[in-house]
Amino acid sequence: MTRVLQTTSHDTATSAGTMPTRADEAEAPDTIFSYQELLRLDEALTMSSRETGLRFTLYIGDLGAQTRARAEELFERSGRDLPESVLIAVSPGQRVVEVVTGAAAARRLPDRACALAVLSMTNAFASGDLVGGIVNGLRQLSDQAGHPRGLRTH
Repeated sequence: MTRVLQTTSHDTATSAGTMPTRADEAEAPDTIFSYQELLRLDEALTMSSRETGLRFTLYIGDLGAQTRARAEELFERSGRDLPESVLIAVSPGQRVVEVVTGAAAARRLPDRACALAVLSMTNAFASGDLVGGIVNGLRQLSDQAGHPRGLRTH
């Protein structure tokens, strides 16, 4: 059985259909995440994008045997603005988290910052909090990336 959540960040103030999309090959989608959990993930993705100007994408599901290669493939297929994009791929069953960044995003999110966010996420996952771990990881990555030059909030 494969369960997958694929979602991209977006501006909820201007976008219609703001909920992340879910796909589940063997069960009803409602058994993957609760509505409240989906709202938390959606809000975290949206706020991360607004604060940083980067486009965050989240993939939750099996990554196969070559986890890094699969994450990079998903990143390439994730759509537009790849240089400004960040993919967080989480495979709970494999106990793997991969972070893939585009060229511009990598300048603002060095490997060390991504590794610290992954460590924070995996600590939360170990205590059974998948959604909380992802939300905290997104916050850490957003804090590290900071605001783009043209998008100061103060």
